[in-house]
Amino acid sequence: MQISLVGISHKTAPVAVREHFALGAAELPLALARLGERYAGAAVLSTCNRTEVYVAGPRGIGDPRAVVALLSEIKGEPPVEGAPFFALSGKEATRHLFRVAAGIESMVIGESEILGQVRAAFAASTVAGTQSVALSKLFHSAIRVGRRARSQTHIGRYAVSVSSTAVSLARATLGAIDGAVVLVVSAGEAGKLTARSLRESGVATMRVTNRNAERARELAADLGAEAVPFDDLEAQVARADIVITSTASPQFVIDRPLVARLMAARRTRPLLLIDIAVPRDIDPAVREVAGVHLYDIDGLQGIAQANVNLRRKELAQVEAIVEDAVARFGDWLHTLEVVPTVSALRAQAEAVRLAELERTLPKTKMSAADRRRVEAMTAALVKKLLHRPIATLKTGGEGERYVEATRALFGLDDETGE
Repeated sequence: MQISLVGISHKTAPVAVREHFALGAAELPLALARLGERYAGAAVLSTCNRTEVYVAGPRGIGDPRAVVALLSEIKGEPPVEGAPFFALSGKEATRHLFRVAAGIESMVIGESEILGQVRAAFAASTVAGTQSVALSKLFHSAIRVGRRARSQTHIGRYAVSVSSTAVSLARATLGAIDGAVVLVVSAGEAGKLTARSLRESGVATMRVTNRNAERARELAADLGAEAVPFDDLEAQVARADIVITSTASPQFVIDRPLVARLMAARRTRPLLLIDIAVPRDIDPAVREVAGVHLYDIDGLQGIAQANVNLRRKELAQVEAIVEDAVARFGDWLHTLEVVPTVSALRAQAEAVRLAELERTLPKTKMSAADRRRVEAMTAALVKKLLHRPIATLKTGGEGERYVEATRALFGLDDETGE
């Protein structure tokens, strides 16, 4: 059994490339269904910073280009030439997921949102029926690693999450933000977290809009904000000082002409646009408009650097937690692979022992007590003969190469066992 992954992340590609492969809630079930047709187990972790496909199977993931092509097909887009995907297998794939869950592969080291996203990826694969024993163990282990990293170290202590970074960015751009007007164009979790951080930082006026009016009202009630019509978007942007977007729209929600029109009437009043969405909600060309400050998900990385070094001091402890978990998972996975071979070997030896006793004992004049002694002796003999081979099979590392040889030597894959 092998764990493999194919992925793309903020470390390998800018948001302009990543957005081509980001799977929304409506696309994820189809992706899992398609993957489930090919692999024994499959899960997809898709966030604003990464899209990673995890599979478990005897031969791993195979040609990673097939997975990339499948993602492009589901997105309804032509394949992106030279898209910088990476492929990992075995311990490297396990280690990568554990590092992701611990927050040390994140754009903002130690951020807490990723652990919930790992849980959501596991839940989605469970609902889709694409989980397997190995993949379930992998994700449960990853979640435990994430919890340990945050409870046993200070990796998450210093506030440098996307939402807290947005607050710092607002203050750096506008100065005092208690009098600022915030417009949230979303009812998604990322926009909700950022809006809540701004609210907790003293913003008094907040409005929420969404194509789904009911969703807008729900989020507005949760934030203590005002729900406004999506059809009135341009006017609402014109009244705002800070606009946060985090929708699942495949097209730009705010484009350059809209921003240019409203900025012509604002004079020197700046406008801060924070685009957390992948694909992006705001046309990058709006940066060309005077007075506009636009930050997409990649742009937030630079703002977060102030506290990154503080979190980096915790990395050695987190890495130790990860490596311990990788070793434990490797031992468990090896045991999972060896158990059928050990069971088959024992069953075959026991069948031979019983057959020989059945053939030999009836020809003797042994007493019942002597027969029991012979049966006990033969059972002990088989146990001692198999002890060394089974112990070798159960060891990691070198033991792995003996599994296939054992099955071949003893004919364990042969239906007759002869």
